Amino acid sequence: MAQGTARIGNDHYRTEISVGGHAITADEPAALGGRGAGPAPYDLLLASLGACTAITLRMYADRKGWPMESVEVALRLHGKDERRIDRVLTIAGLDDEQMARMADIAERTPVTLTLKNGLPIDTRLA
Repeated sequence: MAQGTARIGNDHYRTEISVGGHAITADEPAALGGRGAGPAPYDLLLASLGACTAITLRMYADRKGWPMESVEVALRLHGKDERRIDRVLTIAGLDDEQMARMADIAERTPVTLTLKNGLPIDTRLA
């Protein structure tokens, strides 16, 4: 299954992440004391949801042999106390019935289900 590490030193909020053999830098924007050297944590969360949605829909269209040209997943995080994500799919190359099916599939992507269902997190000291 997936695994990764995140390491921060004295460089204010810049965090080096290693996941799946890839290096990612995360940071906070200057307005929050960072330097904007990379996406902020909630930006990475949206990126994960967007990537999972786009990849799942591409896989589904390919499996069905549908002529999908592209899919764009626009995401916006709202709220502070009660958070919610708006997701808008822009799909090119499919008819209305196929696009409706894709919207239904988007509601059941792995990351979507994880976020909707919650995920236990066990924390311990090394």
